[in-house]
Amino acid sequence: MTQTTQTAPENSQQDWTRETVAELFALPFMDLVSQAQTVHRLHHDPNHVQLSSLLSIKTGACPEDCAYCPQSARYKTGLKTERLMPVDQIVEAAKKAKSNGAGRFCMGAAWRSPKDGDIAAVAEAVAAVKALGLETCATLGMLTEEHADKLNEAGLDYYNHNLDTSPEYYGEVISTRTYDDRLETLENVRQAGMKVCCGGIVGMGESQNDRVGLLTTLANLDPPPESVPINNLVKIAGTPLADLENIDSFDFIRTIAVARILMPKSYVRLSAGREEMNDEMQALCFMAGANSLFYGDQLLTTGNATVNHDRELFRRLGINSSTSEVPSESTGSCQSNQDEGSCGCQHG
Repeated sequence: MTQTTQTAPENSQQDWTRETVAELFALPFMDLVSQAQTVHRLHHDPNHVQLSSLLSIKTGACPEDCAYCPQSARYKTGLKTERLMPVDQIVEAAKKAKSNGAGRFCMGAAWRSPKDGDIAAVAEAVAAVKALGLETCATLGMLTEEHADKLNEAGLDYYNHNLDTSPEYYGEVISTRTYDDRLETLENVRQAGMKVCCGGIVGMGESQNDRVGLLTTLANLDPPPESVPINNLVKIAGTPLADLENIDSFDFIRTIAVARILMPKSYVRLSAGREEMNDEMQALCFMAGANSLFYGDQLLTTGNATVNHDRELFRRLGINSSTSEVPSESTGSCQSNQDEGSCGCQHG
């Protein structure tokens, strides 16, 4: 029986309905992955994966109550609180990331919203990292228009601020900032001239309908995020979500596939939770359209697949990691310049 293929609306990427997205999620698994792979090949090299590295430059003591986050001051997770890292230490970490093959360097700080002095310090770090020839991104919490402008002036390429989940389920996870607060920060980032990295977390007890809501919201942003990180919840002892059951692997892959179909030109990033994925699951994620990942043994405060393991996996799959491939809007092939997505962490 032939399955109906869903395509992006002809006139705008901003016309996806929840009903249409729900139909994608309901497709037989093989049909969905095949459709996602077809879309992926139209816009990206299917055997290239973009690499980014992530560093926590200010750890813990966050006043927010995000139920997944070990950096919240409200939860006893055993996390050591650290002040903002000096610029020279950030630069040394960036140099190491570059030597390991990363082309983009993301700096994450556990703030609800940075202060003027914080922005000045991060701006200095951004300039120093860019001088190494790396693209830069940051996740610092909510941004005002003024702060977004200052980061843009410093040369920040991308800003990460995740929506986390659907508008309906959001209140079950976070109460200290609203969904509209997050959308306002994204608008400030866009108006300042930076690129957007925005995705969510699955496995937080949400329903498939909530995943529909998250991806529909992301796809209807104008324009959609250049990078869409999909995090698989890392359950941390001491947080309210620590005892949840794991999301079914096929449900996670479905989320990747639908994200690829809805946002064909975006980079879909495997973010937190990769340490718990076996090689076969990651390979199916690449087949479903994931073409970016975090590279390095550590994310902000949680573990990650090792560099050596990733290199061996790429070898086995015939994947050549790239830090400078972007889709050609005219032909669907890749051109050599640095305009792909950025990072996504469970804090941002």
